[in-house]
Amino acid sequence: MLSKSCQYALRAVVYIAEESSTTQLVGAQQMAESLQIPKHFLSKILQQLSRNKLISSTKGPNGGFYLSRENEQVTIDRIIEVIDGPGLFTACVLGLPSCSSAHPCPLHEQAVGYRDGLYHKLKNLTIRELTLVTRLEKKESSTPK
Repeated sequence: MLSKSCQYALRAVVYIAEESSTTQLVGAQQMAESLQIPKHFLSKILQQLSRNKLISSTKGPNGGFYLSRENEQVTIDRIIEVIDGPGLFTACVLGLPSCSSAHPCPLHEQAVGYRDGLYHKLKNLTIRELTLVTRLEKKESSTPK
């Protein structure tokens, strides 16, 4: 459902949230190596996120990326919208331009509930909340059972 660019953007945002602070910036090279994403591709994604004020950056030899308190409150649907465009959660799952509630495609009725439910969850999930969930999952998976 999400493009490769969007998947990389979400992974990068979580990485920045976990590894940076306003005094500890994360560089694109470090992030690319850690996430195993081609640096050039990741750099373009980071520029797009920064231009849209979804992440913060500092230029220069000691520059890098971080999340401000304002960035932490950005919702996940906003990141998806910036990277994949605004129509992802309204488009037909079969890609039919004429699909709508009035003229449904064969999968419309089954897909619309799932699509709308996912959109609602992502619209109410902030970067900060997503990061807390991933930290908790990492902690639970590293705890001996």
